[in-house]
Amino acid sequence: MDTLKKAKSEKDTYDCHPGCAVEAALSLIDGKWKGVILFLLLDREVLRFNEFQKALPNITQRVLTAQLRSMEADGLLTRTVYPVVPPKVEYSLTELGASLEPVIKALAGWGNANRSLWPKGFKRDAHLQQAG
Repeated sequence: MDTLKKAKSEKDTYDCHPGCAVEAALSLIDGKWKGVILFLLLDREVLRFNEFQKALPNITQRVLTAQLRSMEADGLLTRTVYPVVPPKVEYSLTELGASLEPVIKALAGWGNANRSLWPKGFKRDAHLQQAG
């Protein structure tokens, strides 16, 4: 079983080597924008590129493109291209991406509950400050 393994020693330590379940799961959602992109897709189900840009005004086009490509490569979302002019591209969650719903909702709940405890001056994006 690939989980954290408790070591038998005077001090309890945990062995989370590269590739363990925690490290692997976190690597799927690491990055400044992936969690927010997942949160948006969980709420809206299908989004086009310009809809992401409107919802996330602080993200650059280059970074959004990179995050979406990475998430597609990791199997979290599907990019559907429609053969029309002008081009139409939509993004939606895969089954794997949708399975992160309880994790993303738990993070959102934790963030809302503990925001007042964050260190003074903690860097927050303007869109997050406006949210609550």
